[in-house]
Amino acid sequence: VQLQASGGGLVQAGGSLRLSCEASARTSSNNGMGWFRQAPGKERDFVAAIAWRGGSTIYADSVKGRFTISRDNAKNTMTLQMNSLEPEDTAVYYCAVARSSSATRSFSGYNYWGQGTLVTVSS
Repeated sequence: VQLQASGGGLVQAGGSLRLSCEASARTSSNNGMGWFRQAPGKERDFVAAIAWRGGSTIYADSVKGRFTISRDNAKNTMTLQMNSLEPEDTAVYYCAVARSSSATRSFSGYNYWGQGTLVTVSS
């Protein structure tokens, strides 16, 4: 079971970043996937999720309209395009594989996690 998140970095407010998550075929087959983030001193919060077939996506209200989640099942990858970044988006971003095929915002709905990639947005 392996998840590898990448693409984090330092960006100015208003800028964009694209995060990627590469999963082993056994990890992601037939499962929903999602992104969570954890800012210093805070809990890990839901960001976005996508169902196995990719047709269903859900977003946290704080990122709706700015972030876009997508996946390529043939390549076992998931991406998070982040636009109009704000300092409040600064966090470690984690990708995860859900227990079911659905898109879910529940932390307990995920059983595999990547190591995280740091996103820092300067004002």
